[in-house]
Amino acid sequence: MRYANPIRRRHVESSAVRSIGYDPGNWVLQIEFDNRQVYNYFRVPPEEYAGLLNAGSIGKYVNREVKPYYDCERLDDDD
Repeated sequence: MRYANPIRRRHVESSAVRSIGYDPGNWVLQIEFDNRQVYNYFRVPPEEYAGLLNAGSIGKYVNREVKPYYDCERLDDDD
């Protein structure tokens, strides 16, 4: 699956995640990790995005609640 719509990301305070963005119309969560790799996660409901924003540790939340459950794609450097 390729997702081509641009998503505006916001910087977050995390040692593992640099920025996150969300497209509520398509339920796509975009995460830029500290190593500058960017991933789109698909079919992520709005309440999951809200949980991520409110998490005490964004990196732990991503590892526990996002990565195991949602399909993703890595964006190439030229995307």
